[in-house]
Parts: sequence; structure tokens; C-alpha cells
Amino acid sequence: MSFSFSRDHRLLNAAEFKQVFDTADIKVSHKHLLILAHRTTRETPRLGLVIAKKNIRHAVNRNRVKRMMRETFRLNQASLEKLDIVVLARKGLDTLSNRQLQNLLEKQWLRIRQRSESRKPSPTRNAPGQVKAPASHG
Repeated sequence: MSFSFSRDHRLLNAAEFKQVFDTADIKVSHKHLLILAHRTTRETPRLGLVIAKKNIRHAVNRNRVKRMMRETFRLNQASLEKLDIVVLARKGLDTLSNRQLQNLLEKQWLRIRQRSESRKPSPTRNAPGQVKAPASHG
């Protein structure tokens, strides 16, 4: 397992972000950030960041937040398979210390993982003695 953060681990264009915004299966909210995730057939998870200047005024703070998000994602990517994820920063996120931000992000990745596992599509099973009904075409 590679822990890199290469191009294939990033959402790269507006259409990829829009796909997550429009079809988010999983939402994890906190007063400082919102995470949206969409199931995909890709083997590697992908991350997109929305860090608005309106919510985090200074570039140095926006860059610090993005760096921490990328780093925690990189370390947790093995458990986030088959998800496209968008993280939106809210006001006040930049007021957290590095340690507080890292703890918050670790908790949010855990919540995403738990929600992803609880919502996995289960294979259709028939009860004993039941015959599966044929699919209707129409």
C-alpha cells in the first residue's frame, strides 16, 4: 500500500467535485467543517478541498489547513477505499491548533469510515424456501 498523495488521489476538475456534491452518499458535519463522500468504483479514494477565503482569511492559515487535511487523508486512505471525498472548511477552522485540527480530522475520517461500512450495499439474499422473483422488464 502506497501512502502517496498523487494525482490519482485528488479530485481534479469541477465535474468531479460536482459529482460528489450532487450525489453524496455520506455526510459528516462539524461546526468547523463539512465532509461529503460519494461511493465510486475506483480502487483508490480521492480527495477534494474547498477552503474559501471567506471562511479562512489568511493564506498562511488556508495552506496550513489544506496541508493537515492532505496529510491525515494520506495516512487514512487505506481505510477509505472507493470513496470520492470533498472537505469544506467552515469559519473558525483556522483558530484550531495543529494538534486540535489533526484530532478533529482523525475523528471525521473515522466517522466517514463507519458510515461507509454501515451503508455498504449488501448482496440480495432470499430467506430459506423463498424463490427469487424474476426481474420485471418494463
